[in-house]
Amino acid sequence: MFAAAKLLAPAAIALGAFPLAPGFALPPPEDPPEEVLRTEIITDARSPLTGEPLTAAEYAALQEQLQTRDDHLLPSDLRELVFLLQLRRVLQLVVPLPF
Repeated sequence: MFAAAKLLAPAAIALGAFPLAPGFALPPPEDPPEEVLRTEIITDARSPLTGEPLTAAEYAALQEQLQTRDDHLLPSDLRELVFLLQLRRVLQLVVPLPF
């Protein structure tokens, strides 16, 4: 029946009468269910900076370090200049000024 369904699929779809067998849209039985996959504990990870493999403890330490890191990598005058350029771009959208 599956071979006939595959051969007649284009015509059956056009006519709106596709013969479906029970369980035709189900995944194969060897695939693990989503509920099982969602509860798996991931014990290995990769560094977001270099891509090297890390253990779970190393990954957690790296995440902590990245979150507590000072994000002010640019000097304050450069950050202010970037902010003013972004503000100018927004203002140009609202008020078309020749600057």
